[in-house]
Amino acid sequence: MRIRAKGLTALLLGSLLAVGATAAPQAGAGTGPAAATTATRGLEIGVPAYTFPNYPMMLDVQAAQPAPSVVILNPNNGEDPFDAGWQARADALRARTTATGEHTKVLGYVHTEATKRDRAAVLKDVRNYLVTADGKLHVDGIFFDTSSRNCGVDNVERDFYLDLRQQVRGIIHSIDPAAQELVVNNPGTAVQDCFLEPGKRTADTFVTFEGTYDAYTNSYLGGNVFNLTVGYYPGAGFDPDGTSYWHLIHAVPNAAAMQTALSTAFTRGAGYAYATDDVLDNPWDATPAWGFGAETSYATTLG
Repeated sequence: MRIRAKGLTALLLGSLLAVGATAAPQAGAGTGPAAATTATRGLEIGVPAYTFPNYPMMLDVQAAQPAPSVVILNPNNGEDPFDAGWQARADALRARTTATGEHTKVLGYVHTEATKRDRAAVLKDVRNYLVTADGKLHVDGIFFDTSSRNCGVDNVERDFYLDLRQQVRGIIHSIDPAAQELVVNNPGTAVQDCFLEPGKRTADTFVTFEGTYDAYTNSYLGGNVFNLTVGYYPGAGFDPDGTSYWHLIHAVPNAAAMQTALSTAFTRGAGYAYATDDVLDNPWDATPAWGFGAETSYATTLG
């Protein structure tokens, strides 16, 4: 979600095709890989930190124990310089250790307007994060927001994001050939399964829900992926290590509801999730009342 952009989820949900009523297939049944595989990880916390490098929320994220698995940094929708202050915060976050024993992965935010934003402008923002004066990587990858959920005619929308992923990989590996990059697409709702087609996959992880707790618990459309023949389905066949899907839930009323949201996310196939009591117009700029450590600790009990 872009800072100050209201109603993104409503906009996306309002464009849904009438496929949800069709019975979902079993994972791997003709619409994904030949057979589903079992996820090997539990739920992990991924935090959109849409605030400034030294603001309280950012400091609280950094102090969380265990550390969150992913943090998104957002300097003015990705258009302000990723300067020394941002780089220092990114480095500090990446030095933290998660419950799985890995370092926190930091992503740079870039908006795409569902392929309508000029590709050159998108790539300029990508390079803002990845190509720095010291020649070092300060982030682990890119979070492409407002991404398309539909393949498009002849897969043109899918291929827009496939090219972006390849561009990110190329830049990162030119700086550090051993780097393990992370690319995320955020359509904010279920994504058409062409985006996860083997050999054409546009991201490592997809945000397949972004919205309120009320919507998540009372009007969730179901499934992380869809196609026009079978409708929505969980997408487990595209998720060999349990990190393909990410659910972001805001306006969560209390700590008990936070636990419900995280448990529900894991049940629905999410490998990453985040629940906050923050609200629109920017629900990702404040520490939840229960603190980040409560989320990262609870997530370790799931899976």
